[in-house]
Amino acid sequence: MKKVFIDGSAGTTGLRIADRLESRNDIELIRLTEENRKDIAARKAALNTADIAFLCLPDAAAVEAVSLIENDTTVVLDTSTAHRTNEDWAYGFAELSSDFEQKIKSSKRIAVPGCHASGFIALIFPLIENGILNKDALLSCFSLTGYSGGGKKMIAEYEDNVRDELLCAPRQYGLSQNHKHLPEMQKITGIDNKPAFIPVVDDFYSGMEVTVPIFASQLNEGFGVEDIKAVYKEKYQGPVVKYTESFDESGFVSANKLSFKDSMEISVSGNQERILLIARYDNLGKGASGAAVECMNIVLGVDKTTGLEL
Repeated sequence: MKKVFIDGSAGTTGLRIADRLESRNDIELIRLTEENRKDIAARKAALNTADIAFLCLPDAAAVEAVSLIENDTTVVLDTSTAHRTNEDWAYGFAELSSDFEQKIKSSKRIAVPGCHASGFIALIFPLIENGILNKDALLSCFSLTGYSGGGKKMIAEYEDNVRDELLCAPRQYGLSQNHKHLPEMQKITGIDNKPAFIPVVDDFYSGMEVTVPIFASQLNEGFGVEDIKAVYKEKYQGPVVKYTESFDESGFVSANKLSFKDSMEISVSGNQERILLIARYDNLGKGASGAAVECMNIVLGVDKTTGLEL
């Protein structure tokens, strides 16, 4: 039985991971008392005892946690931004290719993708890979997320009975165009330019919808919207990431349709000239905790969907 430690288990990502692991009989969770969970000596002992360690920490704390590991056996799954563009770390999105999955399987250091980044990368990576879109394409990305993505502080703000009335409307952020997910969005897809990125948080707990608009004139000669659909259909056959013919729900698309699920749906809307690439999932599911557990399953050599809610 493998020993698993969640460093940062009190946060939203850590709590969801713990929930997914709670009923499993193939692992043993290493638990620290409330008094010890921030104690560096107790954390160090747990990290070095664990076969698998999830880091659900801010970037600097995640880097520190890695430095505490002195053995060469602990597999680290880092949900922070700290290591996602590090060549020495596997990038934890197995559905992108067999190479990505194999690196996850064989690595001791795995960076779990960012929530916004997951949708953008799932949409753009196959188009670059298949030569449908050039690496120098100038792209934009609109991403709508539930407020749980902001962690405990934001959750408390939204769920406070006397909250600010401004929280009742969608709120755009990342206004400086320096969002922390942009480096991985560029690096993993292989594009030359970071996209113009428009993240928006809204008044629902969890769920995410990422849209990348493409003009047909941006595609390489000979390619059209049907080619994009064909590529998605071939690559994303499930069980975790799956192409869906249409998201149209009476003319709407709900961003929280997959709330509390660990799956992702990919679809294409628009028309022959103005194409909408859309990914829908849970920011805490395939966008965070679900992706982390899926990576752990790959490392363990068990069915990648074990313990996931699909």
